[in-house]
Formats: sequence, structure tokens, C-alpha cells
Amino acid sequence: MGRVVVLGSLNVDVVTLVERHPHPGETVLGRAGGRFAGGKGGNQAAAAARAATGEVQMLARVGADEAGAAYVERLRSLGVDASSVSSSPTAPTGTALITVDDEGENSIIVIAGANGERDRSLVEEAGRLGSGDVLLCSLEVDLATVADAARAAHAAGARVVINLAPYAALPPDVIALADPVVVNETEMALLADSDLLPESLLVTFGAAGARWGTHGVDGIPVASRDLGDTVGAGDAFCGALAAALASGADRQTALEAANAAGAAAVRWVGAQPDAAL
Repeated sequence: MGRVVVLGSLNVDVVTLVERHPHPGETVLGRAGGRFAGGKGGNQAAAAARAATGEVQMLARVGADEAGAAYVERLRSLGVDASSVSSSPTAPTGTALITVDDEGENSIIVIAGANGERDRSLVEEAGRLGSGDVLLCSLEVDLATVADAARAAHAAGARVVINLAPYAALPPDVIALADPVVVNETEMALLADSDLLPESLLVTFGAAGARWGTHGVDGIPVASRDLGDTVGAGDAFCGALAAALASGADRQTALEAANAAGAAAVRWVGAQPDAAL
């Protein structure tokens, strides 16, 4: 039974509800919608914790502020080892400013904050992984940190899973060592236009399912009355995938577990269930 170690972003989502989105130069009145845990890294760690039977560890960076402390406490409450989450003395915790209108349309501004800083301590922690462990990376954080951590974990004998989201061109050797690289259809098109050649590629197709090499799964139907939103479904997929692989599952079994987690995630509103901070 290996560990799942998630390297990624921790964002605090600040939501404001508005009747309609303002035009440039216009002020509109809004009402507080809440403050929630988000960021691809945090979402994936939460999903891995829901699915895993072994240890889940978070590698991330927050600010030395109340928001960062609140997020770290949430991770701990979910059973995630947050002892390696580092704190920036200068940058704030990552923030997503989200406005949602009465039609449900949203606009989002992401401030990377501490997520965007390079952090060698996270690379060193990744190098302590071993055989059977899984390092899951996404790309809302400093890309050099991701690349170096992936190399360190691979050299230590761990499996590296890279969710190429939001899409960015990592070094070819990092793409080649991932097993698998996980992309959705949009990211797949961008990858196809690049000169990057994954040796192991998993493509998700939303409600249509997913495919990993010769292995595939069909989507799991969710009735419209049960649909919350699709926010975070891809992160739930990746977190559950990593948990299954760390437990020793083969490709087909891991795909099925990940697909079920993604389908479950569309049944609640927001990136994580009960995510208020």
C-alpha cells in the first residue's frame, strides 16, 4: 500500500453573488456567497483522501496568513498530512475571486500568490517517496517546482501522475516519465499540437468516460435532477485515480474508480463537498 502525495495549488475561493455582471467601469452591488476551499491541488488531495485507504500527503505553499492557516486546518480535518505545506513570508495564500450572476454564469480572477513561488522544500519532500508511492501533480503552481519534483520522485522509484491542467508545456523528459499524463479533450488538442510525446496518456471525455491506452470506461449517467455542477469533477477523477494506483490497482480498475469519483463530484455544488472555510 503506497502513499498518495499531491503537489499542487491551494486557493481560497471568495464568492460574490450578483444580479448581473458589471460592464467595464460599472459598479454593481453584490452579496456574500461564502469562502471556500479550492485550487486543483487541494481538490485532488481531498478526493484522494475520500478514496484512499492509505496515507495522503499535501505538498503546497500558502501565505503566512489566516486564509492559509484555515486551509491547512481543513486538510488535516480531511485526514490529509499537511505537515509539508510550506509558508511564504511575502506572498499571500492563493485566491480566486468569483462572481456568480442570477443565471449561474460566473467570472473568475485567480491570484496565484504563494502558489507561484518556487519551493525547493517540496522537491526535497518528493524525493523521499519510494516504490509504491504515487506523486500526483497539476500545473497551477510553479512549473519548475513541478518538473523537479517529478524527476526527484521518479528517481526515488515512485510513480508520477501528471494532470496537464491548466495546460502548459513541461520539459519532454518530465512528460515521458509520467504514468500517466492526464488530459481532457481541450488539453489533448493542445498536447497534439506540441512536440511532447507521453509514453502513457489518459484522456477524459467528461460524461462520455475516459480512455487510457487500450483501456477505457464509459461515462456514468447522472440525472439532471441530481446534477450540482461539473466544477472539480476532473480533480476528483485524478485524486481517485492516484489513490487506486497507490493501492496497487491495475489500469482498468483505477480507471473505473476514477470515473466513479468524477461522476459523484457532479452531484454537489463546488469543487469540494462541504468546502466552506
